[in-house]
Amino acid sequence: MTSTPELIAGISSSIARFSAYIFLRWIPGHHFPPVIITALAVYLASVFGKPDAFGSSRPPLHETFPKLFPHQDGNTKPQEEAEEQVQDDHEEPVLYEDEKSFFRTILFGIPDWRKARWSYIAIGINVLLALLTLDMVFRAPLLNPVRDLSFTRVGYVGSDSAKVLVREPDPAQLPMYVYLSPAASTKWETTDTIYYLGPDTDYTYAITFQGLQPSKKYIYSLSNDKSGTFTTAPSPRSGAANSLTFLTSSCIKANFPYRPWSHSLAFHGFEHLSKVVRSLPSPASFMLFLGDFIYVDVPMRLSSSLQHYRSEYRRVYASPSWSLPGLDTLPWYHTLDDHEIANDWSGGNDTDPFPAASDPFIQYHVSVNPPVPAGAPTGPEANTTYFQFSNGPASFFMLDTRRYRTDPEPVSSATLSAPSRGSNHTMLGAAQLASLLKFLSTPEPAHVHWKIVASSVPFTKNWRFGTSDTWGGFLGERSEILAAMHAAERDLGVRVIVLSGDRHEFAAIRYPPPIVDLAALIPIPQSQSNAKLPSSAEPTQVSNIVYDRTPQAGPHEFSVGPLSMFYLPFRTFKQIDEEDVAIKYLPDGNSKVGAIEIRNLAGEEQRSLLKYSLYIDGSLVWEYTLTSPAIGSTRKGRSWVSSDSWLWS
Repeated sequence: MTSTPELIAGISSSIARFSAYIFLRWIPGHHFPPVIITALAVYLASVFGKPDAFGSSRPPLHETFPKLFPHQDGNTKPQEEAEEQVQDDHEEPVLYEDEKSFFRTILFGIPDWRKARWSYIAIGINVLLALLTLDMVFRAPLLNPVRDLSFTRVGYVGSDSAKVLVREPDPAQLPMYVYLSPAASTKWETTDTIYYLGPDTDYTYAITFQGLQPSKKYIYSLSNDKSGTFTTAPSPRSGAANSLTFLTSSCIKANFPYRPWSHSLAFHGFEHLSKVVRSLPSPASFMLFLGDFIYVDVPMRLSSSLQHYRSEYRRVYASPSWSLPGLDTLPWYHTLDDHEIANDWSGGNDTDPFPAASDPFIQYHVSVNPPVPAGAPTGPEANTTYFQFSNGPASFFMLDTRRYRTDPEPVSSATLSAPSRGSNHTMLGAAQLASLLKFLSTPEPAHVHWKIVASSVPFTKNWRFGTSDTWGGFLGERSEILAAMHAAERDLGVRVIVLSGDRHEFAAIRYPPPIVDLAALIPIPQSQSNAKLPSSAEPTQVSNIVYDRTPQAGPHEFSVGPLSMFYLPFRTFKQIDEEDVAIKYLPDGNSKVGAIEIRNLAGEEQRSLLKYSLYIDGSLVWEYTLTSPAIGSTRKGRSWVSSDSWLWS
């Protein structure tokens, strides 16, 4: 019969082991470390508090492992002899007793001092798992404060300008001189002199190079021995502006899944990213990173101070993974998401800890991000954190879905099918929403065929877990934006793409436009026609709205993540109506990145092709091709083609 101490030991051991496995390999949630440590404490108390309850008196370590713990007393009876004596006195067969003891001890952690070696090994496994848990939580912040970190990184690169962030805490390096030269020739020019770097900006400074030539590679060098390269974007009216390649992803956490032998600041997903960057047929112009650059509350929030938030950014930039091939020269553009502040943040920009969280995001990212939209608030007090830029055949709008949001709308099946209008709930705030709607309604130059909206959270409401934290929690505002997207495709002859992250899964979604002229789409009776309309052209009635079912009609969303983090072991995505049509759902994989290639085609009815390639753990697993509307002599025309791969070949 199992005694109470054995039962307590078995339960606490199982809890500690199962929780440690989930924490170290699946989801590094902040609930697990206290559970693991508490379960271990209960386990050790039950084992060593009443050792006689586990078969016999607990033998000392030097008897159990004489080679590891030598002892002077030669009269001690060897452990093997004692075990043989116990087996001789036992009525059950030796093999059966050994198997039963092994499973109880090794698998469930219940000691049996008649098998002392196995018992100590089982105890050691539980202690080791707790130590690994503590290592994952504390090794990076305790051993890597990185206060003296010195580095540079390339931010936004336009056709005639570029931004570079520098951090240098050593006052002996000041004044610091900034030099620039075309890569093809060594003609160095002093472009800036930095006289002061202080704690108010965490010793960072945003260098801006201006007056550059389009489609040209440059080398920058600083007097503190830091240097790098960048290549300017093409001139809007040049042939090079007819193509663009860039990457997108979200969510990174160092050393997860946990590897005890890895550097505590290494990002395992960067190894796959380096492979993807080097495999692209055309160099990537930038990484559009859609939030969760730091996880201040994962695995545990250790502080909410300004100093701690800053140290989290420094630890990311101190990672050795940035030196992997192809990553040291790739510009990154950033949006803000919740884990840079607090999980599912909706507390506005004045509530703690937002002010402390916002400071390093502004210093390290906003300072070298793309420009803010024309007419948006500017200046050091404004701290506008949404951005707009163009590159080649695409125009971009990068949203801030955290700084200006309110609490979400109450989510129910009724609100999902009939979103409220004029709601006080907002994700973007009035100023940002106005800038986005202006972006969507503004005609583009002839060579620009794509309007790309970057959102840190998914635009679709198809995710059935945490829906209120996505645009599914702001359906009134979403319906207004979606109507503007449909109008842009209908009236401006461009295609609208939404790129999002946050979910640690991948999904592709289509938003078919509502059909206004129903009479024009009523199928002709078979008696009046020799051919029946294909089923794909027949309208679908949902919630009194009829949607266009033409393949590829309407804006598309590609939501991808994480770049280096966990993925959920259960499925959370489900199509619930015909407004958000699921194209592809691929949830598994610790490292996911999307590569977008755009190419304009010449001709009387010029089209532009966009190919989305999804890489999971470094391997290409899915491709999808879209075209812009055919414009001919006017942007009013529209036509769609299928996603067959021959369009890109």
